Amino acid sequence: MSGGPAAIVALDPAAYRPHPLHDESRTFRETNCAVDLWIEGLHALGLDPMPALAVTLGTDFDGDQWRMFKLPAEDLRRLYGIETDELNVWKALVTHVDEQIALGRLLIVDVDAWHLPDTAGLTYHAVHHKTTLMAQMVDVAGRRLGYFHNTGYHELSGDDFDAFLGRPGEEWGDRLPPYAESVRLDRLRSQPPSPELARALAAEHLGRRPATNPISRMAKRIDEDVAWLTGRDLDDFHRYAFGTLRQCGANAELAASYVEWLGSLDGALDGTDRDTAEAAEAYRSIAAGMKAAEFTLARAVRGRRADVAEAIGACAEAWEAATARLVRRYGA
Repeated sequence: MSGGPAAIVALDPAAYRPHPLHDESRTFRETNCAVDLWIEGLHALGLDPMPALAVTLGTDFDGDQWRMFKLPAEDLRRLYGIETDELNVWKALVTHVDEQIALGRLLIVDVDAWHLPDTAGLTYHAVHHKTTLMAQMVDVAGRRLGYFHNTGYHELSGDDFDAFLGRPGEEWGDRLPPYAESVRLDRLRSQPPSPELARALAAEHLGRRPATNPISRMAKRIDEDVAWLTGRDLDDFHRYAFGTLRQCGANAELAASYVEWLGSLDGALDGTDRDTAEAAEAYRSIAAGMKAAEFTLARAVRGRRADVAEAIGACAEAWEAATARLVRRYGA
């Protein structure tokens, strides 16, 4: 172990400015931990995360929740030359983090949000909750860790450092080691992807879209679940809403930004073809609709008169419209 400070990029948490995809004006500023850390990690490396959002065009409702979408490792390799592989965690986590960063690699780790100070007021020292971060700086002697999580770049230190990372030479004992991935940057490409590759990825993910309307299926399931949700506590409601309405809405808002970028890239917004512009507008209406539907669902589970399926109906139509326009433009 080096023991001294090591970092991939020199960053100051106080001065760090998140990517515009995490601007406070967004309807869903946070998407999910797996996507958010890559948005900021790529941004800090000087790369545009927008090309990696093609995955938003093919997500689905999986019967009980909206799919927890992630940036595929193969897309990251094709777009940026980034390689990600599972890390065998057999030593103290602090040793792995120190060694990986010294080797010029980022480290993605599943972690208990109890130890993450950026979640103050939510889970920090209050609730045990699984989340994922991307470590890019470690100072073992100073007991500090710099990491990307949710909408920005942060540091943890002191007792949180010890509790999360352990001490050099510490055995896992009966504890389960966390899942971790090593992110190798030695083949990193700084040039933007070609328009041909961007269009190909869009078509590939459109080709993975569900065969039937996922928002209609989600609306039906939510309508069935209202009776179960009624009487549950507020934490249960928020967990349910996050896995359904919020994930759908966050996915749609990212899709809107992505297709706008894609249209600008290949000239679709030159006034002669409005497919991407209209698809982006439809996706953005889904995001706004899901935000409104969350309030409708809250009223329904409190026993008030509210038709959640009706509230989501326009979003289902928007999904059909956006998909049709993109398939017409990019094929599938």
